Amino acid sequence: MELGCPLIRHYLKNVLFINGTACAGKSTMARLLAETYGLLLCGENYGCVPEGLISPETHPNLCYFQTMQDWQEFIHRTPRQYSDWIAGCSRELAQFEIAHLMGIPRERRVIVDTNIPADILREIAGYHQVAVMLAPPELSAGHFFDRDDPEKLFIREEIMRSRDPEAAMDNFLACIAAVNSRENYDSSANSGFFTVVRRDASRDTRAETLTILAKHFGLTE
Repeated sequence: MELGCPLIRHYLKNVLFINGTACAGKSTMARLLAETYGLLLCGENYGCVPEGLISPETHPNLCYFQTMQDWQEFIHRTPRQYSDWIAGCSRELAQFEIAHLMGIPRERRVIVDTNIPADILREIAGYHQVAVMLAPPELSAGHFFDRDDPEKLFIREEIMRSRDPEAAMDNFLACIAAVNSRENYDSSANSGFFTVVRRDASRDTRAETLTILAKHFGLTE
Protein backbone atom coordinates (compact mmCIF):
# COMPACT_ATOMS: atom_id res chain seq x y z
CA MET A 1 0.00 0.00 0.00
CA GLU A 2 1.46 3.35 -1.00
CA LEU A 3 1.42 6.19 1.53
CA GLY A 4 -0.41 8.49 -0.83
CA CYS A 5 -3.39 6.22 -1.36
CA PRO A 6 -6.85 7.71 -0.68
CA LEU A 7 -7.52 5.18 2.08
CA ILE A 8 -4.69 6.46 4.27
CA ARG A 9 -5.65 10.09 3.69
CA HIS A 10 -9.22 9.19 4.63
CA TYR A 11 -8.16 7.56 7.91
CA LEU A 12 -6.00 10.59 8.78
CA LYS A 13 -8.59 13.30 8.12
CA ASN A 14 -8.92 13.86 11.87
CA VAL A 15 -5.17 14.36 12.38
CA LEU A 16 -3.31 17.68 12.53
CA PHE A 17 0.48 17.69 12.23
CA ILE A 18 3.08 20.12 13.58
CA ASN A 19 6.56 19.64 12.14
CA GLY A 20 9.60 21.89 12.15
CA THR A 21 13.02 22.68 13.53
CA ALA A 22 14.38 22.58 17.06
CA CYS A 23 13.54 25.45 19.44
CA ALA A 24 10.63 26.58 17.26
CA GLY A 25 8.07 25.74 19.96
CA LYS A 26 6.28 22.89 18.21
CA SER A 27 5.98 20.68 21.32
CA THR A 28 4.64 23.60 23.34
CA MET A 29 2.12 24.52 20.66
CA ALA A 30 0.94 20.94 20.22
CA ARG A 31 0.29 20.74 23.96
CA LEU A 32 -1.48 24.10 24.11
CA LEU A 33 -3.66 23.30 21.11
CA ALA A 34 -4.63 19.99 22.72
CA GLU A 35 -5.48 21.68 26.03
CA THR A 36 -7.35 24.60 24.48
CA TYR A 37 -9.40 22.75 21.87
CA GLY A 38 -9.81 19.32 23.45
CA LEU A 39 -7.57 17.50 21.01
CA LEU A 40 -5.84 14.19 21.61
CA LEU A 41 -2.12 14.93 21.89
CA CYS A 42 0.38 12.58 20.28
CA GLY A 43 3.73 13.84 21.49
CA GLU A 44 7.25 12.46 21.43
CA ASN A 45 7.54 8.71 20.73
CA TYR A 46 3.81 8.29 20.06
CA GLY A 47 4.60 5.88 17.24
CA CYS A 48 6.52 3.38 19.32
CA VAL A 49 7.88 0.46 17.33
CA PRO A 50 6.37 -2.92 18.26
CA GLU A 51 9.02 -5.34 19.49
CA GLY A 52 10.37 -7.72 16.88
CA LEU A 53 9.36 -5.72 13.80
CA ILE A 54 12.71 -4.10 13.07
CA SER A 55 16.29 -5.28 12.65
CA PRO A 56 19.64 -3.65 11.82
CA GLU A 57 19.20 -4.93 8.26
CA THR A 58 15.75 -3.41 7.68
CA HIS A 59 15.96 -0.35 9.96
CA PRO A 60 19.64 0.48 10.54
CA ASN A 61 18.99 3.94 11.95
CA LEU A 62 16.35 2.89 14.48
CA CYS A 63 18.62 0.02 15.53
CA TYR A 64 21.74 2.17 15.91
CA PHE A 65 21.74 1.94 19.72
CA GLN A 66 21.87 -1.85 19.40
CA THR A 67 24.82 -1.80 17.02
CA MET A 68 26.95 1.08 18.30
CA GLN A 69 30.10 0.19 20.22
CA ASP A 70 29.43 2.56 23.13
CA TRP A 71 28.24 6.08 23.95
CA GLN A 72 31.65 7.52 23.11
CA GLU A 73 31.06 6.39 19.54
CA PHE A 74 27.70 8.16 19.66
CA ILE A 75 29.13 11.54 20.65
CA HIS A 76 32.17 11.31 18.35
CA ARG A 77 30.35 10.73 15.08
CA THR A 78 30.94 13.31 12.37
CA PRO A 79 28.31 16.01 11.87
CA ARG A 80 27.33 14.43 8.55
CA GLN A 81 26.94 10.99 10.13
CA TYR A 82 24.81 12.43 12.92
CA SER A 83 22.61 14.48 10.59
CA ASP A 84 22.06 11.51 8.26
CA TRP A 85 21.15 9.33 11.25
CA ILE A 86 18.52 11.80 12.50
CA ALA A 87 16.97 12.05 9.03
CA GLY A 88 17.08 8.27 8.64
CA CYS A 89 15.34 7.69 11.97
CA SER A 90 12.53 10.07 11.00
CA ARG A 91 11.99 8.28 7.71
CA GLU A 92 12.13 4.77 9.21
CA LEU A 93 9.81 5.70 12.07
CA ALA A 94 7.18 7.33 9.84
CA GLN A 95 5.48 4.05 8.90
CA PHE A 96 4.92 3.16 12.56
CA GLU A 97 3.66 6.65 13.40
CA ILE A 98 1.17 6.53 10.54
CA ALA A 99 -0.03 3.06 11.54
CA HIS A 100 -0.61 4.30 15.10
CA LEU A 101 -2.54 7.36 13.93
CA MET A 102 -4.75 5.32 11.61
CA GLY A 103 -5.80 3.23 14.61
CA ILE A 104 -7.24 6.23 16.48
CA PRO A 105 -11.02 6.55 16.06
CA ARG A 106 -11.80 9.22 13.50
CA GLU A 107 -14.27 10.81 15.92
CA ARG A 108 -11.27 12.06 17.93
CA ARG A 109 -9.45 15.13 16.63
CA VAL A 110 -5.70 14.63 17.03
CA ILE A 111 -2.70 16.98 17.17
CA VAL A 112 0.68 15.43 16.44
CA ASP A 113 4.16 16.69 17.31
CA THR A 114 6.01 14.91 14.54
CA ASN A 115 9.20 14.58 12.51
CA ILE A 116 7.54 12.79 9.61
CA PRO A 117 9.41 14.05 6.50
CA ALA A 118 7.67 16.69 4.41
CA ASP A 119 7.44 14.55 1.27
CA ILE A 120 5.53 11.89 3.23
CA LEU A 121 3.27 14.47 4.88
CA ARG A 122 2.33 15.78 1.44
CA GLU A 123 1.14 12.29 0.54
CA ILE A 124 -0.97 11.67 3.65
CA ALA A 125 -2.42 15.05 4.66
CA GLY A 126 -3.90 18.22 3.22
CA TYR A 127 -2.55 21.76 3.48
CA HIS A 128 -4.71 22.73 6.47
CA GLN A 129 -3.67 19.62 8.37
CA VAL A 130 0.00 20.56 8.54
CA ALA A 131 1.95 23.46 10.03
CA VAL A 132 5.72 23.83 9.96
CA MET A 133 7.29 25.76 12.83
CA LEU A 134 10.75 27.18 12.24
CA ALA A 135 13.52 28.74 14.29
CA PRO A 136 16.63 30.24 12.68
CA PRO A 137 19.56 27.78 12.57
CA GLU A 138 21.64 29.84 14.98
CA LEU A 139 18.83 29.67 17.54
CA SER A 140 18.20 25.96 17.06
CA ALA A 141 21.82 24.90 17.30
CA GLY A 142 22.89 27.24 20.07
CA HIS A 143 20.40 26.20 22.75
CA PHE A 144 20.59 22.40 22.74
CA PHE A 145 21.90 22.13 26.29
CA ASP A 146 19.74 24.92 27.72
CA ARG A 147 17.18 22.46 29.06
CA ASP A 148 18.31 20.10 31.80
CA ASP A 149 16.22 17.12 30.71
CA PRO A 150 17.62 13.62 31.47
CA GLU A 151 18.67 12.92 27.88
CA LYS A 152 20.74 16.09 27.54
CA LEU A 153 22.27 15.67 31.00
CA PHE A 154 23.34 12.14 30.08
CA ILE A 155 24.95 13.31 26.82
CA ARG A 156 26.77 16.15 28.61
CA GLU A 157 28.10 13.70 31.21
CA GLU A 158 29.29 11.36 28.48
CA ILE A 159 31.06 14.25 26.75
CA MET A 160 32.82 15.12 30.01
CA ARG A 161 34.08 11.50 30.25
CA SER A 162 35.86 11.70 26.89
CA ARG A 163 39.63 12.12 26.61
CA ASP A 164 39.25 15.67 25.35
CA PRO A 165 35.92 17.04 26.66
CA GLU A 166 36.31 20.40 24.94
CA ALA A 167 36.90 18.84 21.54
CA ALA A 168 34.07 16.36 22.13
CA MET A 169 31.68 19.18 23.03
CA ASP A 170 32.70 21.17 19.94
CA ASN A 171 32.12 18.12 17.76
CA PHE A 172 28.73 17.32 19.25
CA LEU A 173 27.54 20.91 18.91
CA ALA A 174 28.69 20.75 15.28
CA CYS A 175 26.49 17.65 14.93
CA ILE A 176 23.49 19.57 16.30
CA ALA A 177 24.31 22.46 13.97
CA ALA A 178 24.35 20.04 11.01
CA VAL A 179 20.85 18.82 11.89
CA ASN A 180 19.71 22.44 12.16
CA SER A 181 21.63 23.67 9.13
CA ARG A 182 20.54 26.48 6.84
CA GLU A 183 20.02 23.87 4.12
CA ASN A 184 17.56 21.91 6.28
CA TYR A 185 15.87 25.13 7.40
CA ASP A 186 15.40 26.26 3.79
CA SER A 187 14.05 22.84 2.84
CA SER A 188 11.40 23.07 5.56
CA ALA A 189 10.60 26.69 4.73
CA ASN A 190 10.08 25.77 1.07
CA SER A 191 8.10 22.60 1.74
CA GLY A 192 4.88 24.17 0.52
CA PHE A 193 3.23 23.96 3.92
CA PHE A 194 1.97 26.75 6.16
CA THR A 195 4.91 28.04 8.24
CA VAL A 196 5.37 29.99 11.46
CA VAL A 197 8.81 31.42 12.21
CA ARG A 198 10.07 32.04 15.74
CA ARG A 199 12.52 34.91 15.38
CA ASP A 200 12.99 36.03 18.99
CA ALA A 201 13.40 33.45 21.76
CA SER A 202 13.39 36.15 24.44
CA ARG A 203 9.77 37.16 23.77
CA ASP A 204 6.77 35.08 24.86
CA THR A 205 4.76 34.53 21.66
CA ARG A 206 2.75 31.52 22.80
CA ALA A 207 -0.67 33.21 22.78
CA GLU A 208 -0.03 34.85 19.42
CA THR A 209 1.23 31.64 17.84
CA LEU A 210 -1.64 29.62 19.30
CA THR A 211 -4.12 31.96 17.62
CA ILE A 212 -2.32 31.72 14.28
CA LEU A 213 -2.17 27.93 14.33
CA ALA A 214 -5.76 27.50 15.51
CA LYS A 215 -6.97 29.61 12.59
CA HIS A 216 -4.84 27.68 10.10
CA PHE A 217 -6.09 24.32 11.40
CA GLY A 218 -9.71 25.48 11.30
CA LEU A 219 -10.19 25.16 15.04
CA THR A 220 -11.77 28.62 15.35
CA GLU A 221 -14.68 30.12 13.47
